[in-house]
Amino acid sequence: MQPLLKIASIETLYYDRIYALHGLSLEVKEKEIFAVLGPNGAGKTTLLKTIAGLLKDQPKKGIIEFAGKRIQRLAPEKIARLGIVYVPEDRGLFRELTVNENLELGCWGRKGNKVKEDFEYVLALFPILKARADQQSETLSGGEQQMLAMGRAMLRRPKLLMLDEPSLGLAPKVARQVYDALSQISNAGTTILLVEQNAKMALGIADFGYIMESGRIVLEGSAKELQENEDVQELYLGLGGQDISPKGWRLYKKRRTW
Repeated sequence: MQPLLKIASIETLYYDRIYALHGLSLEVKEKEIFAVLGPNGAGKTTLLKTIAGLLKDQPKKGIIEFAGKRIQRLAPEKIARLGIVYVPEDRGLFRELTVNENLELGCWGRKGNKVKEDFEYVLALFPILKARADQQSETLSGGEQQMLAMGRAMLRRPKLLMLDEPSLGLAPKVARQVYDALSQISNAGTTILLVEQNAKMALGIADFGYIMESGRIVLEGSAKELQENEDVQELYLGLGGQDISPKGWRLYKKRRTW
C-alpha cells in the first residue's frame, strides 16, 4: 500500500549553510498516527515546516510526496489545498478574535451542508469551545487554546493533520484530554503526524514512531517496539536502567545502540 506521505533523503538548510535536516527519510501511512520524538534542537519543527512549505526554497535536496504527488518547494497555500493542515507549537490563533470567529476562519472558502456538520463535530469533540464561543482566544487557558487550534484545523477537513508539541505547557489532565481527542480524530479516519517531546504520551496513542536526533532519524519502529527499546526507555521514557547504585547514583551511561 502506497504511503500517504513519503519523504526521501531531504536536506533542509538555514541561511544556505547550516544543516537542520540531513538526508532524512520517513513514511506516513494513511489513517494512522505517526509520532516523531526527539530532544530540543533535533529538527522536529523544521521537519513539519519543510513539509508544509513554510521554509522558502526548502528542502534543498530530496523528495516529498503526498498522495503520490511531489510537493517539495510548493507554496504553502498549494500544499494546504492538497489537505495538509499544520498546527504550530504556538497554535497560530488570532488572539484578538473570539473562539467562534477563529473557528469560522477554519471554514473559510467552504460551502454546503458539510460545514455545519463539521462545526457540530468539532464542538462535540471539544465541548468547552461551545461554552467559550464569545470569549477572546487570548483569554483562554493553554489547554483551551490547543483545543481551539485543533478544532479549527479539523474544519479544514485535513487528509494529514500535523501537530507540533500539542502537550507543551499543559497540565497532565488537560494533555490527556487533548490526546484523547487525537485518538478520536484518528479513529474517524484522519492521518496524524505528531511531533512531541512527551514520548510516553505520544507512543501511548501512536501506531508507529521515529526517533530524531541532530536532523536525522536514528531509530524507527512500531510504538510497541519503541516502548520496549532499552535506549528509548532510558533516554525518552525516563525508566532508567540497571546501572544505578543503591544510593541512586548512575555508575556509567549506557551506550546507545544507534
